[in-house]
Amino acid sequence: MPQCRSARDRLIVLLLGRVGLRRGQAAGLHRSDCHLLPDSRALGCDYEGAHVHVRRRDNSNRAWSKSKEAWTQPLDFLVVQAFDQYIDERHEILGAGGSDFLLVNLFREPLGAPMSPDALGELFERLRAKLSRKVGPHMARRAFGSNVSDAGGSLDEVQALLGQTHPESPRSYLIPDRARLREAIERVPSPRALHGTGEK
Repeated sequence: MPQCRSARDRLIVLLLGRVGLRRGQAAGLHRSDCHLLPDSRALGCDYEGAHVHVRRRDNSNRAWSKSKEAWTQPLDFLVVQAFDQYIDERHEILGAGGSDFLLVNLFREPLGAPMSPDALGELFERLRAKLSRKVGPHMARRAFGSNVSDAGGSLDEVQALLGQTHPESPRSYLIPDRARLREAIERVPSPRALHGTGEK
C-alpha cells in the first residue's frame, strides 16, 4: 500500500479491509483490547490466537461500535505484522506516552490524542485522490465480507466476522468475485450433458 504514508495508516486500512471493522470500531479500540500473542491466558483471556476485542463504549473521541454486543475478532499474520510496525513507529514518536487508544495522532497536534472516526475517513479521502477511484471506509468492510465468502466462508462465518446479529445482515456485503461467477457458470451442465446427445 504505497499510498499509505505511515505504518499507522497501513494498519488502519488493514483493520477495515482485512479485519472488517467499521471506522468507529477501529477508532474505538484501546490497546488493552488487542491481544497479539498466540496464547493470551496471561492477560486473563482464553481466546486462542491473535485477536482484538470489539466493545461498545462511550469514548472521548466519539468512536463507538454500531454492534451492541461485544465480540472477538481473529487477526491473521499480515495484520499482526502491521500492528508490530505501527507499535514501533508509535514508540519512536511518543515513547511510552500517549492515550490508551490504539490509534492516535502521530503527525499533528495534539500528539498522542486518540484519532476520531472522521480522521480515518480523511485517510481514505487521501487514498481516493492518489488512486483516482472511489474508495471509502465502508467499501473496505464490504470487500472484507466478499473476500471471506470468495475464500469459501459460509454465511454464518461472514456474519460472525462482521459482528452482525441478524442472519440476513451479511448478504448485502457479499459481492461475488468475477472468477467465482465464471466458475459457477461453467459448473452448470449443458443440455447435452443433462439429456444425452440427442442422437440415436
